[in-house]
Amino acid sequence: MRGQVKYYFKQPKGAIVKDMLTWIAVAGVITIAASSPYFVRSLLRSWEQGKKHKIRSKEATFYRMRKQGLLQIEQKGRHYHIALTSEGRKKARWVQLDSLQVQKPKQWKNSWYFLLFDVAQAERWKRDILRSFLERMQFMLFQRSIWVHAHDCRAEIDVLLSFLDLSPGEVKLVIVPDKGLVREDSRNLRKYFNIS
Repeated sequence: MRGQVKYYFKQPKGAIVKDMLTWIAVAGVITIAASSPYFVRSLLRSWEQGKKHKIRSKEATFYRMRKQGLLQIEQKGRHYHIALTSEGRKKARWVQLDSLQVQKPKQWKNSWYFLLFDVAQAERWKRDILRSFLERMQFMLFQRSIWVHAHDCRAEIDVLLSFLDLSPGEVKLVIVPDKGLVREDSRNLRKYFNIS
């Protein structure tokens, strides 16, 4: 399990790598006609979100990712098919996790989202990763193994639990109306989340 901990904290570095992983992951497989030896350059020029990066930087990143085993390129007839390898998909999942943020709506819905977890000691590494992401998503530690957020975080928690392979028996999300809390707890939570 220790090797897995090392993997989970090993993020892809650089904005171009993250953007390219996301682009290819969303596309699934990219197909381009091999009409010239510069097919990679024309592919990268067509990349809409990649316009903020210089073409040489994109090319260098593309070839480095291929060398690292993140990209798979197959020629089928007069076309090239570009997709992520299993290692590339793992890195793309990290990028998805890295961008997790609970969206703050214009108006608070008068509910609190309590996350309770009980992860076995043998899988402590999962617990540590879960805690670190809850902190990054600005959850408040309410009590030991109980975290709370002011806004709907169900989608983000689903992604996190799927990534960590945690079961509903290990992690529960309970929605509690504000009027169901003790006044002092409500006041402390409102202060933490800056809700008037």
